[in-house]
Amino acid sequence: MNAEIAPESSDSPQPRPQSLLLTFFGNHVLELGPLGVYSGSIITVLGRAGVGEQAVRSTLTRMVNRNLLRRQRQGRRMYFGLTPLATEILHDGRRRIWETGAVNDDWDGSWTLLGFSLPESWQRQRHDLRSQLGWSGFGPLYSGLWIAPGRVDVSAVVAELGLSAHVKIFHALADEATDIDVMIRDTWDLESIAARYADFRARWEAWRPGPEGDAVVTRLRLVSEWLDIIRTDPRLPARHLPADWPAHAAEATFHRIAAETEAPARRMAADLLDTTPL
Repeated sequence: MNAEIAPESSDSPQPRPQSLLLTFFGNHVLELGPLGVYSGSIITVLGRAGVGEQAVRSTLTRMVNRNLLRRQRQGRRMYFGLTPLATEILHDGRRRIWETGAVNDDWDGSWTLLGFSLPESWQRQRHDLRSQLGWSGFGPLYSGLWIAPGRVDVSAVVAELGLSAHVKIFHALADEATDIDVMIRDTWDLESIAARYADFRARWEAWRPGPEGDAVVTRLRLVSEWLDIIRTDPRLPARHLPADWPAHAAEATFHRIAAETEAPARRMAADLLDTTPL
């Protein structure tokens, strides 16, 4: 495997351009304040990650329309920077990666329960609610009753969907009669979650740094893939998961490569990126 090159195979996940762009800004812009990056620099970096120029340009436009990026013209050049919404999303992702982590070793035994009852004709609202709950770590205990470990605040998500009047949220402890191990296996697809961690480690474990390669692209793909995995992981309590739960080993692999690519990626980004204050 080439040094500092992200592993690629026919089975490797291909992050969406928007995910790569958000990761790009999270890696190289978020900590620097209101900074704009020249579109040509963005095209160069994402081109190294396998994203074509037209795809980058169209994704930049869509992200502006979705209030994730703002643009500023300077002469004949267009620069793109983060909006407050995108900044909030990236800070949440950073907390998830570096503070919360992938393994829930400190669960306090509590659960968040969310019950809803929607009219039969509200198919779209039901789909949107279930999608948002899944992203927030919930699983379907029953059709209209979803559950997540710990204290999870989804009131803003529910309000944004306009469903506050149809949703009830509780925080509770399980009775001793409840077999939590069985409940977790029945509510979440543990095999699918575990497979994503195992696949990530299998593809990245052999990576080693070297004198050649592209640290910016390696770190871009690494962080984007890892964030995609942990954002779909409800962080179930470790003591109720199989002893060989692969998140521990996968997270160790992620942190090793992230640490070894951080400095060279910053140096390469300083040389590659044309930036301007916004």
